[in-house]
Amino acid sequence: MRKLLKQIMTPVLQKHWWVDLHFAIIRFICGMLLAIDFGASKFGMPWTAADRNLSLFEVSAWFPEDVAAYGGIFALFPVFFAWMGAFSEAVGGLLFAFGLKTRLASFLILCTMLVAIFMQKWSQGTWGMLPAMGFLWVSTYNLYLGSGRFGLDYLISKKL
Repeated sequence: MRKLLKQIMTPVLQKHWWVDLHFAIIRFICGMLLAIDFGASKFGMPWTAADRNLSLFEVSAWFPEDVAAYGGIFALFPVFFAWMGAFSEAVGGLLFAFGLKTRLASFLILCTMLVAIFMQKWSQGTWGMLPAMGFLWVSTYNLYLGSGRFGLDYLISKKL
């Protein structure tokens, strides 16, 4: 088990430290945007309710309704999939930003962005899909690379 954990957590290091830094900056910005801007609104955070002049219940209730409208399995378990989407954006975004369990967070974000692109944004055209596609692309290369040397995974893998 320890060997598997180390394999999952150990990031791929680039030849030069500044390349890892470049990837870390992109990872941090995307993770924080995902958590604060996209994920927080799905949990009904107070500042998102105030921005929309809604009560906290109204803000958090809209997302399962949107998920149910996707049809299929999403209509059977809309609350579960809404919570999974919100969790992967908010909590996964924070894990992603700090490089902790980067590959797991990348996988959750990747799955969520694929659902967002094909189930929610597809009818809006390429321009409407760009935010989700951007998060998808960044999560894809971080799924392979891990956190690099500027993430908590790197520090933990050195201890293992």
